[in-house]
Amino acid sequence: MPYYGFYGIDMYYIVLVVPCIILAFWAQARVKSTFNRYSQVLNRRGLTGAQAAEAVLRQNGVTGVRVEWVAGKLTDHFDPRTNTIRLSNAVYSSTSVASVGVAAHEAGHAVQYAVGYFPIRLRAAIIPVTQFGSMAAFPLIILGLFMNSGILIDLGIWAFALSTVFQLVTLPVEVNASNRALAAIEQGGLLTEDEYPMAKKTLTAAAMTYFAALAVSFAQLLRLLLIFGGRNRHD
Repeated sequence: MPYYGFYGIDMYYIVLVVPCIILAFWAQARVKSTFNRYSQVLNRRGLTGAQAAEAVLRQNGVTGVRVEWVAGKLTDHFDPRTNTIRLSNAVYSSTSVASVGVAAHEAGHAVQYAVGYFPIRLRAAIIPVTQFGSMAAFPLIILGLFMNSGILIDLGIWAFALSTVFQLVTLPVEVNASNRALAAIEQGGLLTEDEYPMAKKTLTAAAMTYFAALAVSFAQLLRLLLIFGGRNRHD
């Protein structure tokens, strides 16, 4: 397949990257619509998101983790530096089925750290390197093209590969946190039998965004390898 098609169009981008970007947009839209849908369904137990997170922690024997409110929508996260679960406006005090699912997922991350789950430890360890790689990749490639330096281009591709590795490690971390959350919800009776599938759909939709992010990153990496990997470059 030629790199440039008609009118100098980047064919690798069109064929490889664009479909993955469309998938990513679809995944984002789906998670928002699913969350909004089940945010309208109040759970019969009357549990808030904060109470659900605390229940998951108790079930797993995890102590010393704070549950706090944070501004924004879908800004929920676990901060291992302060051992804090931060839940957004739509989750912290909400008694919706969706809020229970999201809060339980974030508590699942806290449990991962507590039990020493290797992938999340690995992700935390490589964050500084992958952040540098994602910022440096394209400047290095552009500089390499400007200076006709194959070494700089190769360094740029390797730097971008680091961000792909981060997405690859993130995927099992997120899926495992959701699995822990759903197990806790079911075993602890946090939701009724008919509410449980709603929480599962919410977390499954969220997981798709991580699959899509990995697909976009891998497609970009493959594009770079196809463009530059086959060229005979000399400094």
